Amino acid sequence: MPYRPHWYVIQCKGGESFRAAEHLANQDFEVFHPVLEAKRKRRGKLTSVIEPLFPYYLFIRLDRIDSNWRPIRSTRGVLKLLTFGDKPVYVPDELIESLTAQPHRQEGSHTYFSAGEKVTISDGPFKSLEAVFQRCKGEERAIVLLTMLQRPQHIEIDMNSLEKSD
Repeated sequence: MPYRPHWYVIQCKGGESFRAAEHLANQDFEVFHPVLEAKRKRRGKLTSVIEPLFPYYLFIRLDRIDSNWRPIRSTRGVLKLLTFGDKPVYVPDELIESLTAQPHRQEGSHTYFSAGEKVTISDGPFKSLEAVFQRCKGEERAIVLLTMLQRPQHIEIDMNSLEKSD
């Protein structure tokens, strides 16, 4: 029975999964490193960043007979190939296929704010006013509840104009 390539799990050193993926790909290994886009606060502004879907892990496709496994251990960013006992852990192709088919960026799922959270508006005509975050509207906009003229009003605002209230 001929062996066929399988996907295996690589554990990376802290914060070095991108480096490990790049160096493994440079050695002609087939690598799958699922990432997602998230909103994070940097210097007071919301920015989009790319993060690994599985921090510290990536997948590599290897053949048990034909692939040269030796350089993997010494690749920059790689900690080890995951094993159970002395056998490498392989991942079913179906799992990898489902990960590649799904968009990992879902509206509102990786936003810096959560519904009901108090926020302060940092820019525009409502600068310095407090509001309550309701939800995301697209990638760059948010709906907030702002009390104006003693009545709650839903307003749409640029996501970069919001800060967490203390």
